[in-house]
Amino acid sequence: MAFFSRSKTPSGPPEFIIAALGNPGKKYENTRHNAGFIFADMLADKHGVSINKIQFKAVTGLVDLAGHKCLLMKPQTFMNLSGEAVRQAAQFYKIPPEKIIVVFDDISLPCGKLRIRRKGSDGGHNGMKNIIMQMSSDKFPRIKLGVGEKPHPEYDLADWVLSAFKKDELKDLAEACEKACDAVELMVGGDTDKAMSSFNS
Repeated sequence: MAFFSRSKTPSGPPEFIIAALGNPGKKYENTRHNAGFIFADMLADKHGVSINKIQFKAVTGLVDLAGHKCLLMKPQTFMNLSGEAVRQAAQFYKIPPEKIIVVFDDISLPCGKLRIRRKGSDGGHNGMKNIIMQMSSDKFPRIKLGVGEKPHPEYDLADWVLSAFKKDELKDLAEACEKACDAVELMVGGDTDKAMSSFNS
């Protein structure tokens, strides 16, 4: 008798989008602005799925979280146009903002810290700014991953977010991403309050 592997994801279209923000290309790997991509790769690895389908101006994969089918996406538009990818996927699958979880870097938090919010402004983050504009809504749950603040006020912001993590910072970020993997599962399962009380720094 043949044995068939059980599908990792429920049938039907995705119910949630997990949009992890970053910049495509090798030169941006392990830079602060790519904390979202680093999280996405960890989540995919943890659940044994691949992020390798090209669609909606993104690379995507399907992952089952808390019994819900989720589209995990890494927009390939560059950060400032992230909303184009998110809007295309949301329109295609008819997913409302409340079921789009955005994961991105935050310079106001130290490396290793994270903060979960149900909704809110872009906080000066260009990727979030574009998503809010494209979707005409700010009601996205989001997970902010701390990447550390600029070394001094005069330091150019673009240079800072495109700078590489140091070795010890990558270790701290990995710990934050581990927590974010647990948090996103709680959020998809309808337990955002628990995620916030458990993981908010």
